[in-house]
Amino acid sequence: MKNYDLFIGVDVSKLKLDITGIDQDNAIHLKHCVIRNDAKEIKKYFRKMLKNQGKPMIVGFENTGVYSALIAFVLQELGIDYCQLPSLEISRSRGISRGKNDKIDALKIAQYLLSHRFKISLSTVTEIHLTEMRLLYTHREKIIKSISQYEKEFENTDFLPREIQKEILKSTNSILKSLHANLKKIEDRLGVILKEHAAMEKNFKLITSIPGIGKQTALYLMIVTKNFTAFKEARQVACYAGVAPFPYQSGSSINGRTKVNNLADKKLKSLLNMCALSANKYDIELKEYFQRKVGEGKNKMLVLNNIRNKLLARVFAVINRQEPYVNLRKYAA
Repeated sequence: MKNYDLFIGVDVSKLKLDITGIDQDNAIHLKHCVIRNDAKEIKKYFRKMLKNQGKPMIVGFENTGVYSALIAFVLQELGIDYCQLPSLEISRSRGISRGKNDKIDALKIAQYLLSHRFKISLSTVTEIHLTEMRLLYTHREKIIKSISQYEKEFENTDFLPREIQKEILKSTNSILKSLHANLKKIEDRLGVILKEHAAMEKNFKLITSIPGIGKQTALYLMIVTKNFTAFKEARQVACYAGVAPFPYQSGSSINGRTKVNNLADKKLKSLLNMCALSANKYDIELKEYFQRKVGEGKNKMLVLNNIRNKLLARVFAVINRQEPYVNLRKYAA
């Protein structure tokens, strides 16, 4: 980590950015100001700052999705070090506090940067094709949810006269036809993006060579790991997905059971659960493992969670080796 002289906290909202800067002595070096959350305005402000300050600086702001995308792109373009921080991490670092406003939040982010300067990792803008994949995947999920909702309309056909539902069913069929057409376009575009990037296409094929892991799980894993550059090992992804167990113990009075944490990517956890169920059904090795552990008296969900972790370990194994999964049981037999 570089030795920074200026720590700048930015509170991001839809229309504006609140900015405050402090030095290494926690003294206000950059008075609070407000600028529009607009690429031109952000670029103008930080260019002026680079010209006037001339000091090593780092900028920190909460990851607010699309609202924080502009400042991230501008800072990377200008070559300014920055860090996107989880909102929960910032709020918990504040300790006991009463009330809040954007000015105070910007200062707290700057103070967080100062106090954690030896621990924080610099952020980079996600590659354009990965950002597009994330947006397409999210849109695909919305369409699938809409299809499921509209298909429920047909449940009423057995209980009400068809004349009453005629117009509703006609409209529903039209909407479903359009949704399915758009779903196919999105899936085709996702396939095109993979083909345009050889490294991603290869990783996709490697992941789907593992029994139990399907195309959608493989795509989502590549999106959240930024094509396996954001995480170094399977245990980190297991923690991110909420399938890594943690102890709950303190002194002699508190000795709770080891369990997974609720802070997780619930979508990834759900996908891994479906993969574990599929692998338990079709992968002989994991099926025997499940039956053996349950026979020993282990909780079924605990064993299933172990299978989720085993699948993640297999994913990182094939990615690191750059070779497809090999079922050794075939050769052992």
